[in-house]
Amino acid sequence: MVDIEWCKKKGLRLIEPNSNLAEEYYRNAEETLKVTNLIKDSGSNMWLATQKYYTEYLAAYAILMRIGIKTEIHSCTIKIIELLQEKDIIDFNYTEILEEDKELRIDNQYYLKNRPVDFDSNKLAQLLLKIRHILDTITEEKIDEIRNLI
Repeated sequence: MVDIEWCKKKGLRLIEPNSNLAEEYYRNAEETLKVTNLIKDSGSNMWLATQKYYTEYLAAYAILMRIGIKTEIHSCTIKIIELLQEKDIIDFNYTEILEEDKELRIDNQYYLKNRPVDFDSNKLAQLLLKIRHILDTITEEKIDEIRNLI
């Protein structure tokens, strides 16, 4: 089982599940994808990496809000996504995507490495559609199961 004990010590907490807030985060992910499409040909690997990662991250956080999980630490959010994969709520390797793009963002934004960004708008849109499906189909029983684990 995924170890989230350290996240609990760093502020991970259960809140009331909130479909409205989940929708806001999802809409922000969609908006961020639109902005990413606008800057994709700008030549800025820093901003492209940042926007790509935040598209993915905001969509992940939408799931957390739907379940009622609050964490302001990106590594903890990613650990919860790993737990959701383990419990078959997410059926693709979202953790790997988030980890890789988080590191790319950090390298380009903070360490100015200017690493190239593999950006495929259609692929990212498909990821958002998978998240949309999860938001629309997750059951109260699954939500309770995850909340009980935390």
